[in-house]
Amino acid sequence: MGYISEATIQEVNSRADIVSVVGEYLRLEKRGGRYWGLCPFHNEKTPSFSVDPSRNMYYCFGCHQGGGVINFVMETEKFTYPEAIEALAKRMGIEVVYENSGKPQKDQEKLNRLDEAAELCRRVAGSFHHILMEKPEGNRAKQYILDRGISKDMIERFRLGYAPGDRSWLYGFLLKKGYSEQFLAGSGLFSKNNPRSSFFADRLIFPIADRQGRTVAFGGRILSGDGPKYLNSPESELYKKRETLFAIDLALPEIRKTREVYIAEGYMDVIALHQGGITNAVAPLGTAFTDEQARLLRRWAEKVYLIFDSDEAGQNAAVKSILTCRNNTLACAVVDLQGKNPADKTDPKGPPRFKDPADILQEAGPEALQNSVKCYINDFEYLLNRSRSLFDFSDSEGKYQGVAYMFPYLETLESEVARDAAMEAMADSFGVDPASVKQDFLRRKNPRRNNPAPVQDGTVSEPVQMNDELFLLIAVFVNLDLYPKLRSTLSVEEVDDPKAKDIFIALEEWYRNDSVGGLDELLSRIENSGLRRFVLEKGNSEAFTLNPEQLVSDGIKRIKQKRLERRRKDIIIELRSVKSGGAGMGIEDLLSEKVHIDAELRRIKEAN
Repeated sequence: MGYISEATIQEVNSRADIVSVVGEYLRLEKRGGRYWGLCPFHNEKTPSFSVDPSRNMYYCFGCHQGGGVINFVMETEKFTYPEAIEALAKRMGIEVVYENSGKPQKDQEKLNRLDEAAELCRRVAGSFHHILMEKPEGNRAKQYILDRGISKDMIERFRLGYAPGDRSWLYGFLLKKGYSEQFLAGSGLFSKNNPRSSFFADRLIFPIADRQGRTVAFGGRILSGDGPKYLNSPESELYKKRETLFAIDLALPEIRKTREVYIAEGYMDVIALHQGGITNAVAPLGTAFTDEQARLLRRWAEKVYLIFDSDEAGQNAAVKSILTCRNNTLACAVVDLQGKNPADKTDPKGPPRFKDPADILQEAGPEALQNSVKCYINDFEYLLNRSRSLFDFSDSEGKYQGVAYMFPYLETLESEVARDAAMEAMADSFGVDPASVKQDFLRRKNPRRNNPAPVQDGTVSEPVQMNDELFLLIAVFVNLDLYPKLRSTLSVEEVDDPKAKDIFIALEEWYRNDSVGGLDELLSRIENSGLRRFVLEKGNSEAFTLNPEQLVSDGIKRIKQKRLERRRKDIIIELRSVKSGGAGMGIEDLLSEKVHIDAELRRIKEAN
């Protein structure tokens, strides 16, 4: 096993039907020769996302993302290139053939270890689930779940299980299944001090999966005795808790669809939310919401709804999570499960405040939970209310502390307009002078301003202007079967525009590589991101689909003609220079070249 073979990549590209693949992610409607739908990469109400089956490519006229079928899978699933190839091959029943050339042995050994570890976790999860549902020792744990209002459907969906109280059982069970002592010692399932003692004992088990659905770790809730209420598997090559979210595999379809995600505090809250129909809910794993988790979610989501406990710890966690969201370009709101002001800790006239979604499900049912999550406040208002509850605004020191409490949030705002509007709102809310708020804020060091993000691909984004050379190269780009004609009649040296030359070089490299990788491989060879967008946008115009062979022929003639005309003008200038005694080519050589150019120009014009 190593690199995916070129033959496999070519077969995937030739057999993958982009309409069928895209149709699994969004609803498409055929209009003319294309299919249209709502773009999965940005919010829109009117479809601007098009799929062109004749070219096996997609393009959004709203956000300008586009490419081939492999790129679509990479963008929607956030797969690497090999992962996308493997996923498409599996979908079409194509055997993935690997070549070992150039693949470091240690990398392959690591991949094998991860696959084996994930398979072990999957089997152990299945065993724990069987004990919970079928064995007498699992009855107490099962009854606890049912008493919390969790349905049997949810038990199956989340593959909940039970780890027996006998800490030696799992080790003996896995040895009988053929696992070696050495392999089990590094699995994270057993104590480091006693390799035969199970890490989880007499606990309700929550399997933890990655976004691809592979079981990578476990969480366990204690049912009796001493010890921490919850335990998570130790970190390993397979499991990094800062980069993983509970239920991400189950929540992804709805996150992609809505571009929104709910973040709760724990396992039971997430399960309760899913049972209540809020299936785009996930939870961190024993840590605060991390930058790594935010970066993972922003691949699919644009807005986060935080559902944390109403106690002091929950409110502090909400504040930290707001900043994490904003620092990672995610819009944010905080759900108030009772629809009351988050700064109001007591409301004797209102209904009793539930602690979390699991409590609402247990005591009021799924419908009440659905209604509760509809009550939320945007992150800025939440922080304003939180500041008013923490500081005494009757004196100057309290006002300063309350205003300064908001500064970390202001630093997350990229827009000066949004920041100024927030300062105005703060001043109104706290009864202070807006100019003073701004002055105090500007005195603080702002690392986001001092360290601007680098340009994505190192290129300066300059506007691309269409010209004859670019028009020709784009015509060939979207009609790749015509590239052999182009390269046989026009050389890259005859192209003057540097951006057109970049496309020409990308086409030539792709062609010499036997067209492996298809459209997405070709696009990746255009390093300038602005030029890539330009090619995709213009290439999706109907202008390049009408009689493409004639377009390419005319384009080649036009470029040759203009190049010859420019050279003819240069020769005339040089002839005048020679006659006046200037240095340069001899008159006979120049005249001979001019005669040749005149003949070529007549031939081109006659051909037209």
